[in-house]
Amino acid sequence: MEKTVEDPPTSAVLLDDCHFSQVIFNSVEKFYIPGGDVTCHYTFTQHFIPRRKDWIGIFRVGWKTTREYYTFMWVNLPIDLNNESAKQQEVQFKAYYLPKDDEYYQFCYVDQDGVVRGASIPFQFRPENEEDILVVTTQGEVEEIEQHNKELCKENQELKDSCVSLQKQNSDMQAELQKKQEELETLRCINKKLELKVKEQEDYWETELLQLKEQNQKMSSENKKMGIRVDQLQAQLSTQEKEMEKLVQGDQDKTEQLEHLKKENDHLFLSLTEQRKDQKKLEQTVEAMKQNETTAMKKQQELMDENFDLSRRLSENKMICNVLQREKERLEGENDLTFVALGDRGIASYITFILVGKYFPSAQLFHFSLLPNQEQKWWSVPVLDTWYPRKFFPKLTLHQEMPHLQSR
Repeated sequence: MEKTVEDPPTSAVLLDDCHFSQVIFNSVEKFYIPGGDVTCHYTFTQHFIPRRKDWIGIFRVGWKTTREYYTFMWVNLPIDLNNESAKQQEVQFKAYYLPKDDEYYQFCYVDQDGVVRGASIPFQFRPENEEDILVVTTQGEVEEIEQHNKELCKENQELKDSCVSLQKQNSDMQAELQKKQEELETLRCINKKLELKVKEQEDYWETELLQLKEQNQKMSSENKKMGIRVDQLQAQLSTQEKEMEKLVQGDQDKTEQLEHLKKENDHLFLSLTEQRKDQKKLEQTVEAMKQNETTAMKKQQELMDENFDLSRRLSENKMICNVLQREKERLEGENDLTFVALGDRGIASYITFILVGKYFPSAQLFHFSLLPNQEQKWWSVPVLDTWYPRKFFPKLTLHQEMPHLQSR
């Protein structure tokens, strides 16, 4: 059964409920020869309107529902149904999808509701009977056919030889193309791995950067708290100094308490110094993180440059593959043109030229046609004692550079 994008609409409607008179099939043969395409001609009646999902199927005679089709083709919708020529349509069934047995079949037009709107007369797929063909030939025609067959056999052999040469060239170029494709596939795999590696590295760097930002924010918050604490301590120290002055002026008995406050003040100052050292270390850590981030960005850029270089090499390999493909097509075209230009008469003339040059090396000049309606002159060069075509010496003339040669 024919493979299509989607199956046609069918139904379980029985044969008795169909309307066969709305589409008429024309020029249906009694039988069609297997191995060839079949064209189906049909005509819409006056009151029938085709729709987009209508189709024509080939059914074996004796079918009961539209689900029993063997193969089908979609109907081409006409642009203007009012035009008389638009009512006459045709579809073509490819030989590959046609039945291979000699059973009776018929065309059926089925609308998008799965209802049959027209059916053709039965036909078969079988070859013509030899007894139905009468061939009359004369003796002259037989001899002409035999001569033509000999020429065709000779031409066929030459074509086979040329085909072998072309197949060898094609095989070599296919091998080269396969090698380039393997290299291209290798580069694609490398490129894909690098892309995955870059993506993983970027994800890792992004995660590490987020962690560093969080640590930086946490340290900034702690630093801010420390600053507030230092300000508080400084305010407390100022207050204590004022109180101490008041106590010294007011009462000498407060000296011990003042000494105690000084010791506490010294302790707070040492604590403040240590906090400042810690703050400096935090600043150095932040600077080191920034340097690591810069190094990571440089490494990412290097990987991106390497990826770009691989992409460029991939494009160059694609261009090389295209150039090799065009060169292959050009060589095949030149081989075909060379064979057509040479022909049978050119080969015979070339063989005659070789025989004359072999058995008459002392001849001075010889006339014959290398190609139809084209005269070529040939002469022998005494130094080499062999024959050369005139086209091999385009700058020599008979009376100037080679005066010892004369034309007949």
